[in-house]
Amino acid sequence: MAILIDGKEIAADVRKEVRHEVAAWTSEGHAPPYLAVVLVGDNPASASYVRGKIKASQNVGIAGDTLKFDENISEKALLEVIHDLNTSPHVSGILVQLPLPDHLDASRVISALNPDKDVDGLHTVNAGRLAAGLPGFVPCTPAGIVELLRRANIDIEGKHAVIIGRSSLVGRPLGSLLLRKENNATVTICHSRTQNLPEVCCQSDILVAAIGRAHFVTAEMVKPGAAVIDVGINRIDDLTRARGYRLTGDVDFEAVSKIAGYITPVPGGVGPMTIAMLLKNTMTAARLLN
Repeated sequence: MAILIDGKEIAADVRKEVRHEVAAWTSEGHAPPYLAVVLVGDNPASASYVRGKIKASQNVGIAGDTLKFDENISEKALLEVIHDLNTSPHVSGILVQLPLPDHLDASRVISALNPDKDVDGLHTVNAGRLAAGLPGFVPCTPAGIVELLRRANIDIEGKHAVIIGRSSLVGRPLGSLLLRKENNATVTICHSRTQNLPEVCCQSDILVAAIGRAHFVTAEMVKPGAAVIDVGINRIDDLTRARGYRLTGDVDFEAVSKIAGYITPVPGGVGPMTIAMLLKNTMTAARLLN
């Protein structure tokens, strides 16, 4: 049976470290780091995610607010908000909660951020810094995945990492991060046009599933002893639950856990690390401003 990588426990350790760092920072006379979260519209899932981020920030001593705007806000008005946050000396980090309403160009909005306040790591400047091996903000989920691997004492150097999914949020930046000299993995990024996908996955020492399809990764796709990281969060019907559904990942956990050496659960795996790394990025952003 695979060893369970407890994302909740590891994230709690990261949050504790950030809390101590914030306390030391403020004891030196600095104002607490400040996170501004921009939320447009009434998407219930987005609102829930934002509440979780603000609560987690407050729990480690990071100040912050949700700037909520009507779904019909014009792109010009939203860009003016971004400009004001960029130029404010009190704002350490800015996060624009995605997705945005269809009439807003998310790429243009993200590109308007000051890269040194882009704590989500989505600005093209930060993407370029990551690809070039330069310091910059790394998207929180990929950063959290690498932190999980390190803290679970899973060797990365020289290992073959296969990533299923090439999104700009997870797959692409994770590939760049694993290729960095401090990690030294050999990386294969797979997608919907990859041929012989099961055979490719079976070659991996580290398999990351980030495709958004429930139970896509089966036991036949996993090399015995491999570390399997499940990024997926899928809602499937479950009439035994009071809410009528349950969350599951991209990996067939029950079957794969009998083959893999390490595995993350869903929920309780990668998800908690994403928020933990956001807090870490926000503390870093505060230092950049001083």
